[in-house]
Amino acid sequence: QVHLVESGGGLVQAGGSLRLSCAASGRMFDNMGWFRQAPGKEREFVAAITWSGGDTYYADSVKGRFTISRDNPKNTMYLQTNSLKPEDTAVYYCAVRVGSSIRVESSYAYWGQGTQVTVSS
Repeated sequence: QVHLVESGGGLVQAGGSLRLSCAASGRMFDNMGWFRQAPGKEREFVAAITWSGGDTYYADSVKGRFTISRDNPKNTMYLQTNSLKPEDTAVYYCAVRVGSSIRVESSYAYWGQGTQVTVSS
């Protein structure tokens, strides 16, 4: 059974940084991604990465501020979040991409429980 656990969230002031982690049980899967859900909003794509880490994809809203990476021997994926804004406040989830659409939630499965990121102004 696949099990993903996110960590690293917290409360940070605007302009600050956090490093989110996604630890996977068993082996790492080929393609993975990060999504987030703010209160009262639908879950949205943040970033995705291929198995080798050679290809990465970002939502326009985080491009240049967030960096996705992975350490396959450690079965862990990361999301470095810099220059955080209050609008980045959300629960951040990691998941495995099992479908073909990189930015679409329905292409992902095995969701973690999420980690809360709160950015104060």
